[in-house]
Amino acid sequence: MPTPIVQFGTSRFLQAHADLFISEALKTGQAPGRITVVQTTGSKERASRLAALADPDGFPVIICGLQGGERIERTERVKSVARAISTGENWKEVRDIVAKEAEILISNTGDTGYQIGDEDRTAEVPPSFPGKLLLLLKARFDAGRRPLTILPCELVSRNGDVLRALILRLAAERVNDPAFADWLRREIVWANTLVDRIVSEPLEPAGAIAEPYALWAIESQPDLQLPCVHPAVKRVDDLTPYEKLKLHILNLGHTVLAELWLKGARDPHETVREILANSDISAQLDRIYRSEVIPGFAAKGLESEATDYVAATLERFRNPFLDHRLSDIANHHRQKTERRISDFQRWSPGIAMPELSAIADQ
Repeated sequence: MPTPIVQFGTSRFLQAHADLFISEALKTGQAPGRITVVQTTGSKERASRLAALADPDGFPVIICGLQGGERIERTERVKSVARAISTGENWKEVRDIVAKEAEILISNTGDTGYQIGDEDRTAEVPPSFPGKLLLLLKARFDAGRRPLTILPCELVSRNGDVLRALILRLAAERVNDPAFADWLRREIVWANTLVDRIVSEPLEPAGAIAEPYALWAIESQPDLQLPCVHPAVKRVDDLTPYEKLKLHILNLGHTVLAELWLKGARDPHETVREILANSDISAQLDRIYRSEVIPGFAAKGLESEATDYVAATLERFRNPFLDHRLSDIANHHRQKTERRISDFQRWSPGIAMPELSAIADQ
């Protein structure tokens, strides 16, 4: 059967997020259909996932943690994936599916997923995701110019706007067709989205372990198609508050803990849950949230939202099932400090933040 949803990326995050939500929605007829998953890299390690993702019996996602003080542990079988193919091995098939079947595209291609190079302007199968997407959209344009919704899930602020600008620039350089460029602007819905769920571990050959908390916020605009109706999928008028809450509470808290972990020369395998078992560190994070972070949000009229999100975040951090290692969080630590802490200080001028300043000013 045709697959109205095409997903670029095979990450454990997508398995426990979009794939799971759509699978649950399909049970009650509240999704447009099943998914074709497309592997966009040549990774042999990820290629082994493809058959397992499309197994008719589904793949497992284990949901475990705390939610509202309740301990949750359950396994869901995800059966939303109809087929899983690779741009390296199945480029023509991918092109035909996007041109003729797709109504919604989803992507999650990693931190460097939007980087383009010279080969993207010439290669028959470009190496980057934007390069591939441009040619797939051109095939759709040539096949009938049907509209399309694109839902990027990369952790990039205003990800839809960023991806749209990249594709338009690349189209001008490689295709140079004014009618195609106009179609990209008018008929493609480039949605800005925010995703929020900690997916701590992969399962082999496919599947993942994830926390109960989940959010997929999608900023509203005309002609937007949602991937499903699901409690975690929210169509919102403005994405900004959701971005700020996640970045400057959840992500900021991770970076504070990474800083304390790095400075303390602690266990290299220590997790978020384990470091918070230290009463001094737990008290310091609580103090930073209470005295520096929540006042910053209160100055923007978001005090109650920030207070609730801090409580949920601390519960998520103490999830007894998830081993979220600080060594992973500490990757690119200085860049994360700039975006998560320094940007928060600039967003909330006039609020005293002595402990956050001590981290940011190093």
